[in-house]
Amino acid sequence: MRTAQRAAAGMLLGSGLVGLVLFSLGRPHPWQALGGGLVVACAATLVGGALGFLFGVPRVRGGSGGTGAAGAGEPHGSYAPNTNLEQVSDWLTKVLLGVGLTQLGSLGERLDRLGTALAPALGGGAGTAPFAASLVLYFLLLGFLAGWLLTRLALPRVLSDADQALDLFLAGQDRDRKGDKVGADDLRMRAMQHLGLVGSSPGKPDDLPGSMLPADRVTGPERVVAEVRSTARRSALTASRVRELFADGSEGRRVQALALMQGDPALADLPSVLEAIEHPRSGFEQYHALLAARGLMSGLPAEEAGRLRDAVAGRLMAPDGIPYGSDRSWLAEKILSGLEAPGLVPRRPGGTIPAQAPAQAPAAATAPATAPAAQAGEPRD
Repeated sequence: MRTAQRAAAGMLLGSGLVGLVLFSLGRPHPWQALGGGLVVACAATLVGGALGFLFGVPRVRGGSGGTGAAGAGEPHGSYAPNTNLEQVSDWLTKVLLGVGLTQLGSLGERLDRLGTALAPALGGGAGTAPFAASLVLYFLLLGFLAGWLLTRLALPRVLSDADQALDLFLAGQDRDRKGDKVGADDLRMRAMQHLGLVGSSPGKPDDLPGSMLPADRVTGPERVVAEVRSTARRSALTASRVRELFADGSEGRRVQALALMQGDPALADLPSVLEAIEHPRSGFEQYHALLAARGLMSGLPAEEAGRLRDAVAGRLMAPDGIPYGSDRSWLAEKILSGLEAPGLVPRRPGGTIPAQAPAQAPAAATAPATAPAAQAGEPRD
């Protein structure tokens, strides 16, 4: 179907251009006629495309609240789309239609005047005026159809993605204010995916909705995980039960365990998170392992923080690891930047962890042990 549509569009455009070329070859100055005709055709196409855009601007549906872009259980921001463009389009289309209907009787005369005015640009001579008028009419209609179709097909999707992304960003800010850093990062990431700024993780498990405890009717892996994460603190599961859930083997239960760890850091298990980061079943699982690591990294001791940093950095640098420009790379870089904070002690190349000195050491502890006389106030040699 797409091939047929492209072939039809190419035939429409090509027919007009072929006719212009054939007409130009019969003129005394063919290159002048061809250049002038191309300029006239392009101008008519642009005018027609602008008219098609005005007629094709979509309307915003009223009363479309409810679930929203953030999904079930997600907060929404107070936002209403700007409909100025829609109002201007509606006003202009009515004006153009009204003026056009009143001038239908003189349409032939006006086309004749237009052709006569454009005839010198196409080389002049017999038959140039009607051809110029036909050229303008042909490419005007072609531009109108192209502009209307592109506006109807592309603009609603772009506007919808932008609205959903803004809704997700506002919901993420709301989550951030409530202290849910993991949920906020997940919503921001989904917003950037709507805008095409980052790629989404592949390999979403088909068995995820069926593995929910309790069963969830919401469809879509992202919404299922968000629902599990939001109920983690109210769950009766223990940390050992979550570890058993992750060790179950099925990808759906592994992702469910990671979602519980995201919602309640007390249920988190660093070895399970590291396993999902270094040896994931899919990119979707690795993404949620990175989200779980994002939530628990602030309370990790220095040694465990070093293990997490090594695992994340290793997958970033591996040729078959986390792809650049994906949602996982954004999370991985954010984790690494957080692990480089002053409160976390980095590892030495040998793998040992240096002892952390007290914040304010006494002067006697920093003085050399071989200089007791100087500390007692005796003169130095």
